[in-house]
Amino acid sequence: MSKRLLALLALLLSFALIAASCGDDDDTGGDDTSADDAGSDDDAGSDDSDDEDMADEDDSTADMSETTDDIEEDSDEGDAGAVDGEAVAGGTLLIQSTQVPRHLNGTVQSGYATAVPGTQLNASPLLFDENFQPQPYLAESWEVADDGLSVTLHLVEGAVFHDGEAITSEDVKFSLETSQANHPFRTMFAAVSSVDTPDDLTVVINLSEPHPAILLAMSPGLLPIIPEHVYNDGQEIKEHPCNAGTDCFVGSGPFMLAEYEAGSIIRMVKNPNFFIPERPYLDEIIIEIVPDAATVVLGLENGDTDFAAIPGAANVVRLQDNDDVIVTADGHAAVGPVQWLEFNLSDPALSEVEVRRAIADGIDREFVAEVLDQGTTFPATTGFHPGSPFHNPDTEHYGAGVEAAQARLADAGIDPSTIDFAVDYIPPSQLAYAEYVVQVLTDIGFNAELNTVPDFPSWAGRVAGGEHQMTINNVWNWGDPVIGVHRTYLSTNNVGVIWTNNTGYNNADVDELLAQAGAEYDFDTRVDLYGQAQELINQDVPIVFLTTPPFWQGFQPRVQNPPIGIWGQLGPMHEMWLASE
Repeated sequence: MSKRLLALLALLLSFALIAASCGDDDDTGGDDTSADDAGSDDDAGSDDSDDEDMADEDDSTADMSETTDDIEEDSDEGDAGAVDGEAVAGGTLLIQSTQVPRHLNGTVQSGYATAVPGTQLNASPLLFDENFQPQPYLAESWEVADDGLSVTLHLVEGAVFHDGEAITSEDVKFSLETSQANHPFRTMFAAVSSVDTPDDLTVVINLSEPHPAILLAMSPGLLPIIPEHVYNDGQEIKEHPCNAGTDCFVGSGPFMLAEYEAGSIIRMVKNPNFFIPERPYLDEIIIEIVPDAATVVLGLENGDTDFAAIPGAANVVRLQDNDDVIVTADGHAAVGPVQWLEFNLSDPALSEVEVRRAIADGIDREFVAEVLDQGTTFPATTGFHPGSPFHNPDTEHYGAGVEAAQARLADAGIDPSTIDFAVDYIPPSQLAYAEYVVQVLTDIGFNAELNTVPDFPSWAGRVAGGEHQMTINNVWNWGDPVIGVHRTYLSTNNVGVIWTNNTGYNNADVDELLAQAGAEYDFDTRVDLYGQAQELINQDVPIVFLTTPPFWQGFQPRVQNPPIGIWGQLGPMHEMWLASE
């Protein structure tokens, strides 16, 4: 099958998706299966995921092209629709989502579906600006010790939980220790050796080694502050009845839980005792959980939905043509999804680096972004998201073409016709990418076919167990590389669990660079160390990077201060307000 024919199929697919978005068919952009079935709680197909066109820790449609200019060309300005004048208090914000959270306790559960309501209901110690720099929130100030072995937080005075109980240093300690013991992102707080609480407003986090990721790990979606007096009652925290439901849920954030019907609606009302004066502006946020992308699109088009993540490339294209809806790829840079083709390096053929490089040469990531994804994603060249301050744009990119791939194999004395490959993918959303890779492999001269499995757990089990040769995947950066990037490349993290080092990659120099960068507080030094690591990884090609799929969002012009920061909708909305129409 030629690229021309693939392009035609992609075009026909886009027409079919546009037509489906007008009907009652279920959204086929994602997989609702829990990642728990595969022993993990973070990437595609999980609660973390957003539909696979919007995915989680590792699904598809996440952020930014190779430069932010590319995004701006394809999306409305983030402040489009802004009005002159001061913020207006009041009003109800309606969000529609196809994502169903398991519960609302983010100390034990990662993911987009949990974090969107969770960051409204619970505050975190810190916020982060567009430059990934920490800003005050529940902690009004903080210091990192000169030796990097402790971080001291100074909490705002007078902050209270939704039940009126004071938020103290003991609650922060309890929340951090709960997350350390239960959250799937183990590296966030792995270096925490103890937490001291010398008084009600001071928290001293002691570290076994310097750990610069500790600050970003105190972001809204990663460290919600929960009440010890509610949760420390001897019950299993992951199954605690107060994780959801209005009977006993007590939060610390700008909004209070007023109504929760699993899989249907989450209604949150303004917290009149929030610790930031005159915030939030909104009286109420309603998250309506809907069955399919068509409902989201129609809600945005008819003005009933204030804003939503847009599932699916065809729907993004459709809404971009609607002058009454603002569509943007801005936001979520810290989430940082990257879609890629990863190899199982234990496979005899794929253990040869020239085979991997040849495949990388044959893949045209511009074609993937512009044709298969209809211009709604952007080419990726490393596993560090382009929105990350640690992204290195100057690595080896490959992509020289099929003829160059064939010449590379010939120079290495490798006959591709003697090699059989099967390509796995997450069904159903990654089928087109897998078909494209099969075609590239065939064009180079390999014998290639799809390996189709019925569902996400089947795919996850194969990849976690090392039963595959290569697979399409989508993995999220989660802000600091220590949290979301190291896991893919550290030789010690090939542990038989999905979204770890499932390639079996082992490079001692990369291990050392990541270890140094993970313990280095000096920003410029970290940039240099991560840049070197990316160069080595791209030379070794355990993965061919395909695209960075943005979290496309649509919102009405009346929505002011929309969630376009580094955490996007995974951050608090206390600064949002609705303009009069």
